[in-house]
Amino acid sequence: MAFPAHNARLTRSLSLSPFTKHLEFEIEGQTRFGFVAGQWLSLKHNQPDGEEITRAYSIASPPGGGNQFALCLNRVQDGFMSNFLCDLKEGDEISCQGPFGDFILRPPLRDTVFIATGTGIAPFRGMLHWLLADESRHQGKNLVLVFGNRTQQDIYYHDEFLRLAAAHANFHYLPTLSRGGPEWLGLRGYVQEHVPAIAQGRVDMHAYVCGLDKMVRANRDLLKSLGWERKSILYEKYD
Repeated sequence: MAFPAHNARLTRSLSLSPFTKHLEFEIEGQTRFGFVAGQWLSLKHNQPDGEEITRAYSIASPPGGGNQFALCLNRVQDGFMSNFLCDLKEGDEISCQGPFGDFILRPPLRDTVFIATGTGIAPFRGMLHWLLADESRHQGKNLVLVFGNRTQQDIYYHDEFLRLAAAHANFHYLPTLSRGGPEWLGLRGYVQEHVPAIAQGRVDMHAYVCGLDKMVRANRDLLKSLGWERKSILYEKYD
């Protein structure tokens, strides 16, 4: 089955760090672009030699925004697509297909821990904004976001998650730094070091894990060692 291509126009570009961009697009010719929080898009562009390059990026925004979607991505050294996207100017266009993927929230919602590092935060930004926008979607459930990075400047959407946590007593935001400076007063170390305290011996929660393969494997192995069933641990790897 061939999926139709969409023409996406950049409407906003924000620098989240020296090497990371938040990009907002709108689908031309449509008033509504349907997707489920956590899904991804396939973006295409031709290199100068004419070869077509295709790369997948998680949608970093919740559904319900009309014809709009957002991406969060790093510049990759010698990576054509990541640098092309990061260099886009407002009004520039790119072709995309999708949405694809089943890294989405599984009903019924349970108490849930979201575990991310780096741009692995992208699908969780969409999921959490969607969940918290309507009390009926999250009522009575505890949601915990453990977001690991190296330094404080690498914590993407930090103020945004702080505001969400302040507005919702059942959402707990736990950023942790592996190389935090002396001024950092939050958690330190790797994300998997903080997961056992969140699980607290429970095996009736859901875990969603997103980031590089090494981190994903570490958290899957940890949760399984705590007695969690495989089907309760959902993950997406970025390498």
